[in-house]
Amino acid sequence: MKLGLSEESIKKSVSMLSIALADEMTLYVKTRKFHWNVSGPSFMELHKLFEAQYTQLEAVIDEIAERINKFDSKTIGTMEEFGRVTRLKEAPGKYPSQKEMIQELLADHETIIVELRKDIDVDSDAGTTDFFTKLLQDHETIAWTLRRYLN
Repeated sequence: MKLGLSEESIKKSVSMLSIALADEMTLYVKTRKFHWNVSGPSFMELHKLFEAQYTQLEAVIDEIAERINKFDSKTIGTMEEFGRVTRLKEAPGKYPSQKEMIQELLADHETIIVELRKDIDVDSDAGTTDFFTKLLQDHETIAWTLRRYLN
């Protein structure tokens, strides 16, 4: 495989992409959970908002997995594997209020934004850096949208 990258650089990019994949998958599952369990006065609006967000995350998840495969590497794909490397926290058995759902999703998107900035600073692969930059911008937009519900 001739990509103009050292094996070490590829290994580092795949590791960072795998962690990003785990973060996205964890956020996807959490957003689905909130979509399924939201109730209250703004039910339909938030139900649709969460659906749009998990649909966007689903596409990102596939793009990350495909990027890992472009390096001729295997992609993690079980909840156990995702749980071992994700930087996000789950809250099994908890069903927050609408406001708490928004706050939790916002905090997760902000965590991903901060971590992606760090990843961009240390990655030596221009393609992955560009990929992470676009992903960062997408999370900034979602975070901005969620933040507007709290103001």
